[in-house]
Amino acid sequence: MTTAQAAAPVGPGRYRGFAFAFTAYLLWGFLPFYMKAVAHISPYEVVAHRVLWSVPITAAILAAQGGLGSFFAVFRQPRTLVMGLITASLISVNWAIYVWAIGSGRALESALGYFINPLVNVALGTIFLGERLNRAQMFAVALAIVGVGLMTVESGGLPWVSLALALSFGIYGYLKKTLPIAPTHGFLLEVVLISPLALVYIGWLAATGSGHFAGTGITTTGSDTLLLAASGLVTAVPLILFVYGARLLRYSTIGLMQYIAPSMIFVTAVFIFHEPFSAGKLVAFMFIWAALVVYTATMFSGRKA
Repeated sequence: MTTAQAAAPVGPGRYRGFAFAFTAYLLWGFLPFYMKAVAHISPYEVVAHRVLWSVPITAAILAAQGGLGSFFAVFRQPRTLVMGLITASLISVNWAIYVWAIGSGRALESALGYFINPLVNVALGTIFLGERLNRAQMFAVALAIVGVGLMTVESGGLPWVSLALALSFGIYGYLKKTLPIAPTHGFLLEVVLISPLALVYIGWLAATGSGHFAGTGITTTGSDTLLLAASGLVTAVPLILFVYGARLLRYSTIGLMQYIAPSMIFVTAVFIFHEPFSAGKLVAFMFIWAALVVYTATMFSGRKA
């Protein structure tokens, strides 16, 4: 545990942090319902609107905090701009896969992806940062590999949705640490950098009559317009709440809370969306859950991760 983590606020600050982070994870857990509502819309169009509508919302929040002025200094830092473009591309890919997966009845695979994401982070730290795994962590990774292998056998193919979500988000988080700016500034930078492409794509959809926003397509409805306009809220609000929560909580607390969203997605996929869940998949998930129990235990053991 670092000095910053050890010095995490206590008392009211800690409770506020818990409320912020818990709300963020709850919102992420309910996100599949929004994705189902826009399942008839191309994932690329949904992602384009998520990017575009996130710009004014995040900018407004940053302005209210008095941090918008310092944001523009980022554009004088070429390295930061390049890294921001890379992380923006990664999160866009992650969003597109997630939107498509939920709409295609693969919410269960999405849940699996976010369950194994913490273990992907461990692997990335080992490969790129030279971090050494203790025996418990190696055991956790081995359990996860067995779980993915069982899911591969059960599904008749590699669970690429799960792996793509876990890898894209894991690499995104890893590279995000290299951005020498605050997290909210970094997110605004990402959506600003790719918003021109999103705007061009939305404009092309409107010109060809194939869009779903504000009468730009034959099948456009008022509900489509409202849903796409709300994409900025469902994207930016939980992320910003999470950022504030993470600053007020210990790393181990955040590490434990990160299972809230995939657990909610799992329950939604099985009991509400009624996706197929065989005994073989249950066994595969049990290996993943066992890996997470072992991994989580190491965060509280006081040993170096």
